[in-house]
Amino acid sequence: MDVVESSKGTGSSEMEPQMSQNATEKNSAERVMVQRRVRPRLMSIPRSKKPYYGSPSKRSIGLPKKTDSGSHPINATDTSDVETSDHIMVKKTIKIFNKHRLHFVQEAKCSSKRPDLKAMNKMSKNKQRLGHLPGVSVGQQFFSRAEMVVVGLHGRWMSGIDYMGKSYKKQGEYNNYTFPLAVAVVLSGNYEDNEDDMEEVVYSGEGGNDILGTKQQIRDQVMERGNLALKNSMEQLVPVRVIRGHKFRDTYPRKVYTYDGLYMINEYWEEKGISGFIVFKYKLDRFGGQPKASSKVLFSKKKSSSRAPSAKDELVCKDIAKGQEKLRIPVINEVDNHRGALEGFTYSNSLKVADNVILPPNAAGCNCKGKCTNPMSCSCAERNGSSFPYVLEKGNRLLFEPKDVVYECGPNCGCGPNCLNRTSQQGIKYHLEVFRTKEKGWGVRTLDFIPSGSPVCEYIGELKRTKDINNVFDNDYIFEIDCWQTMHGIGGRERRQKDVQIPVHNNVDNIDDMPEYCIDARKTGSVSRFVNHSCEPNLFVQCVLSSHHDLELAQVVLFAAENITPSQELTYDYGYILDGVVGPDGNIKELACRCGAASCRKRLY
Repeated sequence: MDVVESSKGTGSSEMEPQMSQNATEKNSAERVMVQRRVRPRLMSIPRSKKPYYGSPSKRSIGLPKKTDSGSHPINATDTSDVETSDHIMVKKTIKIFNKHRLHFVQEAKCSSKRPDLKAMNKMSKNKQRLGHLPGVSVGQQFFSRAEMVVVGLHGRWMSGIDYMGKSYKKQGEYNNYTFPLAVAVVLSGNYEDNEDDMEEVVYSGEGGNDILGTKQQIRDQVMERGNLALKNSMEQLVPVRVIRGHKFRDTYPRKVYTYDGLYMINEYWEEKGISGFIVFKYKLDRFGGQPKASSKVLFSKKKSSSRAPSAKDELVCKDIAKGQEKLRIPVINEVDNHRGALEGFTYSNSLKVADNVILPPNAAGCNCKGKCTNPMSCSCAERNGSSFPYVLEKGNRLLFEPKDVVYECGPNCGCGPNCLNRTSQQGIKYHLEVFRTKEKGWGVRTLDFIPSGSPVCEYIGELKRTKDINNVFDNDYIFEIDCWQTMHGIGGRERRQKDVQIPVHNNVDNIDDMPEYCIDARKTGSVSRFVNHSCEPNLFVQCVLSSHHDLELAQVVLFAAENITPSQELTYDYGYILDGVVGPDGNIKELACRCGAASCRKRLY
């Protein structure tokens, strides 16, 4: 978690224009709620002078429109052209979908076997549109067909061809088109006659195949619906979105879908296929000027990802945890000759407690036996709003959604160590790697697929009183335990789900901005101390209580905020306030943010 300091006025040369107040409020409302990590040094700034930060908006692109001459001028897009608000809305939509899906997973023991379809049907359907979908970049991955439906990338969870029906003719902007009109196709290996070399595709029409069996053709295809839509798109020069599906055993549908950009249909014909039945063929050519289609490259790398340590010249340390974790955590440097990840640092997989900090006694537990299964009789479930916060899916223990606090079963509970409500107590379960970044010092990446809602690691260090921190201006590893402040929305912190019990507090009327306790990971800590900041993080901070119920001494655990693929860096939002860090000389300090996210605020503080 190294940071590189810059003087005032330096940093990114592409600084975005100042947002209007309304735009700031809109984007801040859409932003993923994160628990603020406000440093003690920020407290010297009066609250009235602590500006709130939001995500800057970016340029938008219009929908492709058909000209009077009949041509269809499509310009390829990249991430710099996508509106930040659209990008955030896509991520927000997927998070809501996953929340619904996990609730249905829990119910699936008694009802539906397709919680993804039930979640999809619970959400409103998007209007179909031509060209690139705002908020979705080329190369973006989706983890089910239902995910693509809810964001509007491909609106048919079963069919390979998505198209706009004749009802769109009634809308003024489509008066000059002939319908049906294709908007997207999925290549997922369901047809035996498909040919694909990424830049050029020979796509087989739909229908006539044994989709639930051998996938071979068993009857002739007919020129209707999706097949007719592709023909109409070719004749009217309308490009289609192409999505490729790949087998991926770690996801719940065992597939991952990658958006590979826009393709033009340049030719179509019919022929007898391999099985002797008539098949329609469509030749698709990829538009130039788009980011390279890389789904095959991505997945060939992921299939060959080795969990063994890297080459000797890149390996700094075989296991930074020195056997304290269930899995090795190697340290890799492929950037420079720096080998200082371990200098002055001792790894620990458990909190160290300062001498003047007294932990509360163990709290009363539930009376469950073996595993907690009935939320109506479990006192721990009652504290969580009369339901269990976790769900089990394909061996993964997943948190439904971020909460003010999660009450887990503790030492006085009757259940055993394998109880689902002890999820964050299981230790690190995914292969992680500390690596040297080009601009941010050391970082952490995963070698495994991490499902959304999974606990990744606990923030470990020395538990101290905040007022006892020395040399605060030189310490970037302080994590204040502000669970109580967050639950009450103090200091601009954002509240989460509010249906949990709030324990009685001795100083309810005397809660300050500054939390009483913090975790100092400068000299002692775990892999979590190397996790970098991002303005668009893939982890979120969750306070957890198990052995006791004192919010001011809650455990701090990092959970996956989205599905995280192998080789991806792990990040969370540090929650700094712009112009809120003051140096020992009393002057405001500035630090450029180098996270590289589309919604980057350009400054860490």
